[in-house]
Amino acid sequence: MTKPQRLGIRELIEFTLKSGDLISDASSNHTALEGARIHRRLQKKAGPDYQKEIYLCYETKLDDQDFKIEGRADGVIIDPDTHEILVDEIKTSEPDFADLTKDALTRYWGQAKFYAWLLAERESVDQVTVQLTYFQTTTELVTQKQEVHTHEDLTTFAQGVLKEYEYWLHLRSQWQLQRNAAAKKLAFPYSDFRAGQRQFSAIVYKTIAAQKILLTEAPTGTGKTIATLFPAIKAFAEQDVQRIFYLTAKTSTRTVAESALTDLANEGARLKRVTITAKDKIAFPVPEGYPAGHSPYTDGYYDRNKDALKDLFAHEDQWDRTTIETYAKKWTIDPFEFSLDASLFADVIIGDYNYLFDPQVYLQRFFANPKPGNVFLIDEAHNLVSRSRAMYSADLVETPMKQIERDIRGQKSQVVADLHKALKPIENSFKILPDMLPEPVQETSVIDEPDEDFIAGFYLGLEALGTWMAKNEEHPVYEKVRDYFFTLNSFLKIYELYGDNYRTIIRLAPTASLTLQCLDPSQFLQDCLHKGDAAVLFSATLTPLDYYRETLTAADENALVYRMTSPFPPQNQCLIITNYIQTTYAQRTANLPRILQALQSLVDAKKGNYLVFLPSYSYLTEIVDAFIQKNPTLQIIRQESSDTEATRQDFLDHFQTNPQETLVGFAVLGGAFAEGIDLRRDRLIGVAIISVGLPGLSLEHDLLRDYYQLKNHQGFAYAYQLPGFNNVMQAGGRVIRGNEDRGVILLIDQRFASARYQRLFPPHWQQQHQVKNVDQLKEALLGFWERPKEKS
Repeated sequence: MTKPQRLGIRELIEFTLKSGDLISDASSNHTALEGARIHRRLQKKAGPDYQKEIYLCYETKLDDQDFKIEGRADGVIIDPDTHEILVDEIKTSEPDFADLTKDALTRYWGQAKFYAWLLAERESVDQVTVQLTYFQTTTELVTQKQEVHTHEDLTTFAQGVLKEYEYWLHLRSQWQLQRNAAAKKLAFPYSDFRAGQRQFSAIVYKTIAAQKILLTEAPTGTGKTIATLFPAIKAFAEQDVQRIFYLTAKTSTRTVAESALTDLANEGARLKRVTITAKDKIAFPVPEGYPAGHSPYTDGYYDRNKDALKDLFAHEDQWDRTTIETYAKKWTIDPFEFSLDASLFADVIIGDYNYLFDPQVYLQRFFANPKPGNVFLIDEAHNLVSRSRAMYSADLVETPMKQIERDIRGQKSQVVADLHKALKPIENSFKILPDMLPEPVQETSVIDEPDEDFIAGFYLGLEALGTWMAKNEEHPVYEKVRDYFFTLNSFLKIYELYGDNYRTIIRLAPTASLTLQCLDPSQFLQDCLHKGDAAVLFSATLTPLDYYRETLTAADENALVYRMTSPFPPQNQCLIITNYIQTTYAQRTANLPRILQALQSLVDAKKGNYLVFLPSYSYLTEIVDAFIQKNPTLQIIRQESSDTEATRQDFLDHFQTNPQETLVGFAVLGGAFAEGIDLRRDRLIGVAIISVGLPGLSLEHDLLRDYYQLKNHQGFAYAYQLPGFNNVMQAGGRVIRGNEDRGVILLIDQRFASARYQRLFPPHWQQQHQVKNVDQLKEALLGFWERPKEKS
């Protein structure tokens, strides 16, 4: 027997009754924690007859689906003699009761009335008194309002809410019938599977059916995007899947996913799919003349968004950025929020990693209370290791606070006095920062965890700043205060996660700052992955798989690993290791002539387009300048540290097919051109990688090394070697992109020939030439280009 779907009463009311403006939430996480404490305090004061946290539920059918609608009433009083019932709904926030919006009051009363209806049904009474208890956090003023509703009125209200919710359920369920029927008939959208692609698709399908986590290394050319999307969509037919999240780190891979879904739709798939574009990229500019905090796209948003959703759902299946913007302009609503609302009705959601993994910005509508049927497809999963460390780390710097104080210095008003008072606890905490450091005090120090009393000052300051902001939106420093409020709030949210996997970095110069450095986010990532029924994490480079299994899934025993082989003929790739050149920092200058000679041999062997990767901009500059001196007429371009999207595109546009002269581009390992670019056929015929790509020495990397040395005795590998080698593999993967491609990967560093690195080489890098001098290098290059190209 199928279990009924669970639906929270608050969720039901929020969805059906929300109206009015789209307002950014400036409340703190500490306010949420305080709210629970205030609830308990008010409940305790309410008297002996006051029953708190009363669980109520209602089982019904909505759109022929079984539902259990449930929630907890904050308080209930039932008179034992008269059987009169009072339902109390407690709300806490900063504004005065008189300043609450009509929308907020409608939802507050709506939640209380739904509880009242459930009690009227359960107790068979004719009327119920509904009480709203409002606690204003800034003044601790309690306001209570009461309304008396008949059972009949409450029934009319509740049935109206359920009918509105059922409309949207029906809209989605009718579509899902079409979607699932189409999925059952869906055939693979291309003429045939590539080598290994059918097997990979089958494994993905079984992973979803078994509700497991799968990590897969799928080399370039294996068609991993369609190989994951196709079986996931086929799983719709068995109703194992309700929604697919395709998550990645780059816009380019999101575009590939959109293209694959279009190919599936052309083959007959019925899919509503939405791409979530970052808020700062998709936001419409506010017309001149609108007051701060207002816009035609946010004012009255919730009065128009449902009509916009109906319009979008009726007329479009692919909700990409262009489509979202078109309908958002048509209905004058915020495009980013509209894309999030649309995602509730989408079968496939394409977006950035942070919508699942980032504790600050994850999609609360899906993951605050996860429902069955979510499947995660995580593309370019190798990026998630470093990205997630950043997501779960936080910085707090004293300078912005000092700037606010300078801006208001000398001003005399109550508003300024209140702001000084709000900043005081934060200022005091920074003053005692040196007291937490071991002797002798250093400009930069590391401690295990900040003192709780020290952190308490930030919480106090956060609350005080929130109170000040609620009353002073028009003040000249309001935006600076708001920005610092959000920074401080973000810092404290991360502090709530602090554990043995963190270290605190304290810097006293040039300005005081704290960094909560997450060294190992794997448990957080695993918890996020378990918000879905199944997850497939895949990349062209997940070597070694055990490293990624530990850093991405906390070595979950249920996490499976799988490695695909390259579908391309190995003879079309020439991998050469210069086992006579050293590129360690101490040996770089002495080896410069050999490096230049190796690069010259590479480009002289065949006319064409080449990329040379180096571990840093400073080293890149040194090599480029020396190479230009020896090749003044050669076409040479370089990546700049100040590159923009336009200059990056200009760089790639130099790599044309059928080149009439040799082009050499220089770029940084781990940068924009080292992964995610697709220069097929003769747009790129050779890559040189200088050094093993070790990250530069830093305090943060040393902390990682020390952490993993204690955890698994692989400190250097986890902090330096493996992240560097992944960058090397990504850069090498730029050469062979398709069946028609042929080219050279030149690894310029004798360390690549050592056992430490050789054991990391994937199967498609096993055929290699190790050369001991430049003559052997030239011989290997000429021998490769003289051989005819193999066909797959």
